[in-house]
Amino acid sequence: NYSFSGLNDIKPDMIEEATKQAREVAEKFAKDSQSSLGKIKRASQGQFSIVDRDNNTPHIKKIRVVSTVEYYLSD
Repeated sequence: NYSFSGLNDIKPDMIEEATKQAREVAEKFAKDSQSSLGKIKRASQGQFSIVDRDNNTPHIKKIRVVSTVEYYLSD
């Protein structure tokens, strides 16, 4: 069994990083489509998951969050 009680301590930094990466991807998408990236239209925080890093080190965990961010695009 594995018990992790520190999720609330790392959650803000993980969400910040996910949002930052989403914006970088959206900026590339906008540039590639010759559009301008606008404001956030909608955003939602996905589920956090905690899994083994790999089969050889089950005592080391990987924590992941998926966030969905929709942006406005303009020509």
